[in-house]
Amino acid sequence: MSTIEDGPLHSVMARVGGLATRRPWWVLAAWLVLAATVGALVIGFGRVTDEDATLPGSTAQHGRDLLEAHFTGSDDATGQVLFRGDTDAAAPAAPAEQTGDVDAAPATPAERTGDVDAAPAAPAERTGDVDVAALAAPAERIGAVEHVASVGKPVLSADGHTAYLDVTLDVGPRDVTTALADEIVAAAETPGLEALPAGALAKPETDTRRSEAIGIVVALVVLVIAFGGLVAATLPLITAIVTLICGVGVIGLVGHLTGIPSVATTLGTMIGLGVGIDYALFLITRYRALLAAGAERRTAIVETVASSGSAVVFAGGTVIVALGGLAVAGVPILATLGWTAGLVVLVAVGSATTLLPALLMLLGARAGRVRRASRPSAWGRLADRVTHRPWRYAVTSAAVLLAMATPVLSMTLGQTDAGDDPAGSATRSGYDAMATAFGPGVNGPLTVVASLSPAATGPGDPRLAALSSAVTATAGVTKAQPVRLSGDREVASIRVQPATAPSDPATLDTVERLDALTVDGAEVSVTGQTAIRGELADRVGERMPWVIGIVVLLSALLVFVAFRAPVVAVKAALMNLLSVGAAYGVLTAVFQWGWGVRWTGLDGPVPIEAYVPMMLFALLFGLSMDYEVFLLTAVRESWQRTGDNRASVREGLAGTGVVITSAALIMVCVFASFVLSANPVIKMMGLGLAVAIAVDATVIRGLLVPATMALLGRANWWTPSRRRRPAPSPLPDTAGVG
Repeated sequence: MSTIEDGPLHSVMARVGGLATRRPWWVLAAWLVLAATVGALVIGFGRVTDEDATLPGSTAQHGRDLLEAHFTGSDDATGQVLFRGDTDAAAPAAPAEQTGDVDAAPATPAERTGDVDAAPAAPAERTGDVDVAALAAPAERIGAVEHVASVGKPVLSADGHTAYLDVTLDVGPRDVTTALADEIVAAAETPGLEALPAGALAKPETDTRRSEAIGIVVALVVLVIAFGGLVAATLPLITAIVTLICGVGVIGLVGHLTGIPSVATTLGTMIGLGVGIDYALFLITRYRALLAAGAERRTAIVETVASSGSAVVFAGGTVIVALGGLAVAGVPILATLGWTAGLVVLVAVGSATTLLPALLMLLGARAGRVRRASRPSAWGRLADRVTHRPWRYAVTSAAVLLAMATPVLSMTLGQTDAGDDPAGSATRSGYDAMATAFGPGVNGPLTVVASLSPAATGPGDPRLAALSSAVTATAGVTKAQPVRLSGDREVASIRVQPATAPSDPATLDTVERLDALTVDGAEVSVTGQTAIRGELADRVGERMPWVIGIVVLLSALLVFVAFRAPVVAVKAALMNLLSVGAAYGVLTAVFQWGWGVRWTGLDGPVPIEAYVPMMLFALLFGLSMDYEVFLLTAVRESWQRTGDNRASVREGLAGTGVVITSAALIMVCVFASFVLSANPVIKMMGLGLAVAIAVDATVIRGLLVPATMALLGRANWWTPSRRRRPAPSPLPDTAGVG
């Protein structure tokens, strides 16, 4: 017997089911209070996100830490308000009169403590269709907005058609909300000029309501068809919505305490909708099957939670363990995405195994009964064909999966920027305007930091001049501000504008050249989001084999614990690797090669964000194990009754095919709907998850798994145990999984 069928977990879940049936109103009230409390807190305090990347132990992070330690306020957010005029206006001003030659962008207040400076040209000398004198009024209005610490002098483009103001806030990037950014841009509005946000003020779109609505509508349609009734169909949606309110709401609230990227809340929404509906679907299917077999309502609920509920706990545990494996990567953003997604899965498991049984008890017969099929299902006929010709189906399906995975051999990791967002979005508009007017590197400035030992004697210290000369002469650097010296004279910094865009690999080459600079008595490092994300990509590449190995091992161990069958555990891990490989191949072909990328709403190929493949691996490996656990549980039940391997495989696939297909269809539609997001990273996540689940539920669970199980015969259920356990009593015939 397996742990799911008669182990300690089975007993615990039976008690959970008993409690839910004895005190359904109490269970329902507890969930409603929790959801109402979290919802009220989110409405009152908002869900805060932070796109700032950190990477402990990296050279770029070391430079950033030096700035924060020696320059007051260096962690304050800085953005820009861009002013754009009529491009058909007067002739451009002479290039010699522009401020961008040395001081392309005013330094942040943290960098203004030194006294080595070169005065920028007076704004009054500019000509063109943006009158810098007219920007005094909007600058004053911006300065009056709460949390605005200072507003820099206008910086005019060479053609005179564009200017920007640096806006420094007294809060960190985490606290720059969309409302605050909108208020600043509104204050900047000036007749005859277009005001656009850039930098920290250009907040990425995080509204997922359209995707959520599409996912819920599709799920409702599929559930109504699967259950033949509206009451039963709405129950999985209720548990999923409660999961979203509680799980995703808590993630947003935790953003007030620590950095949470916007992709974490969106990913939590995707996972919450997907697994929240799926877990409830599996449980309701088992419950209705037990009712159809003649079980009393309360007994059916308790048995459902004990059997299928145990499978849900194991499936959810596998997802959480897989996500936990991301911690070994040593990349904070991956660890954050891992625990936030794991939190949502935990809430989904809890709502499915406690809230759903309580609702079933309260609804009674209104949840309906299953309709018995009068003839073999399509899945039953497919099961017959696969088990009669297992070699043909095993080889063909494996070949298809390997072909889909082939593009992954050319996958390269990089970093996206706002220039990869869909055209017309707020982030893309500001990015493009800045790049066109001031050069592509203006959107990804670098900061060269030098730790001086001994401390500088003063602004005239020869090391400062040597540092400035070395930075200015570095290939790939177009502009450099004057050297800034900290108040204690132990650290110097120079803000640099590279010649290339943040996502351009050539920018990382510039970072490497700057990192390699040698100045006597100074230790040089380069920091900035571009530099940190470049090192992040390198670390992800180095750690990925370790993460994959740990996730595969832990997941296989969980399956072994669940079924006490090492062959099944190893085979499950290998099958899931194939589904992940297929998803990677599609990602590479679409986003890196550009095959059909315009269908996703993007203009062309974009870099594959460094952390996306590793995050997808953990998620996909865990989610794929969900279907494996449910299918194997049904096959195992039949095997315990009959001892006939091929008949068990046929019965398991025929009995679970419809419900697994329904669950997968819902999850695929939910994930695919998030391709509509403006964020390229969310598009990658959504497409990768949708493809992997579709492949997993059809090619792998429908063809490859049953074919290989038919070929392996009794070896599937071999166990190293020396004592044979007696076969259990026959279980009720079910059409669901459990």
